[in-house]
Amino acid sequence: MTRLPLRPLDPAARTHDLRVEPGPRLLSADAGRRHAVPTLDLATLVAWAEDAGLRGRGGAGFPFAVKLATAGRGRRPVVVVNAAEGEPASAKDAVLLARDPHLVLDGAEVAARALGAREVHVVLPGDRPATAAVAAAAVAARTGPRWRTSTAAPRFVSGQSTAVVQLLSGRPGLPVTAWAPDAVSGLRGRPTLLSNAETWAQLAVLARSGPEAYRALGTPDEPGTTLLSVVGAEGTTVVEAEHGTPFPQVLGAGEAPTEGVEAPLLLGGFHGTWLAPDQVARARVSRVDGTPLGAGVVLVQRPGRCPLALTAGIVEHLAGQSARRCGPCVHGLPALADAVVGMLHGREGARQRAEALAGLLPGRGACAHPDGTARLVRSLLLALPREIEAHERGGCSAAAPAVSPGRPSLRGVAS
Repeated sequence: MTRLPLRPLDPAARTHDLRVEPGPRLLSADAGRRHAVPTLDLATLVAWAEDAGLRGRGGAGFPFAVKLATAGRGRRPVVVVNAAEGEPASAKDAVLLARDPHLVLDGAEVAARALGAREVHVVLPGDRPATAAVAAAAVAARTGPRWRTSTAAPRFVSGQSTAVVQLLSGRPGLPVTAWAPDAVSGLRGRPTLLSNAETWAQLAVLARSGPEAYRALGTPDEPGTTLLSVVGAEGTTVVEAEHGTPFPQVLGAGEAPTEGVEAPLLLGGFHGTWLAPDQVARARVSRVDGTPLGAGVVLVQRPGRCPLALTAGIVEHLAGQSARRCGPCVHGLPALADAVVGMLHGREGARQRAEALAGLLPGRGACAHPDGTARLVRSLLLALPREIEAHERGGCSAAAPAVSPGRPSLRGVAS
């Protein structure tokens, strides 16, 4: 197992580190070896992406073939590698760029050739300077299209697609309301094919091997693999899992119990979804099965740690990370954070207030930040009602009765 340095999720988590499990493709022993970049015409690349069922490996999981075909219909497009991993709990894109940056860049170049794009922009993570330096050096070694790099601010919303386009346009990298998809009108009004680092790496693998070989892993309905950041008490383990893999098996790769799941799990990161222990035991690594993979983060809660306290800490953090450009972010998210903190401390009416706000905020913001935060809170209310009830009685079912839940904190992620 490879060990890499990792910026802690919480300043108190000094021992938090990053481990990388070898994988069948993106994390294979072949990582780092340069390959010739395949040249495919647009129709072939679209057909291969569709045949392979390739979806984006960011939060939305949008079909890549649709985005690629859309970008190819307008005037000369632009290709963007979004490596601004604003999700604090995610490390998968950073691992890819540290281990095999050219795999990511090859995928972007394959698309650029197919589209006839002359520009490829690579957006680097401002909060991971070592990763950014490796990626920048790899970009400097490239030929072909014009390669350009930019650095995103260390902010949760910096990785949103409209924030990335704003950054590349010379404006602050903050989200704005988008009136058309980036693939229709993005940077300078041009069609902009924008995806995260893992998506480009998956495209490179597909272009090298073809759809039949790509479909050799995974399931018939969901071919291939995906990267997951499994975050537990001892650190973060990045694993490459085939689609269809049972989640207890993934947790075993991340040095967590593989049987008898006793604690809930937060799947998808800070904009993710809580799963109760029985849901974790049945879940598989699959978007088509309805599993909310989100940003590919698996936050493992140890028995004795309070998921309500962790949620309150996350929502407070997210309220402070907004662009503050619309009412739901300026007023709604702080109010939601206050309601969740109220639930943590058993405040009367707090649960009803959180339910109302989590139902009101989605679809009203300038970007998806309020939607994702509300989704997190709604999932807590649905998956862990007994924990909320315990706090309303002045207790905490996750911790010993004598232990006060205290202030919300993100330490539960890493300690």
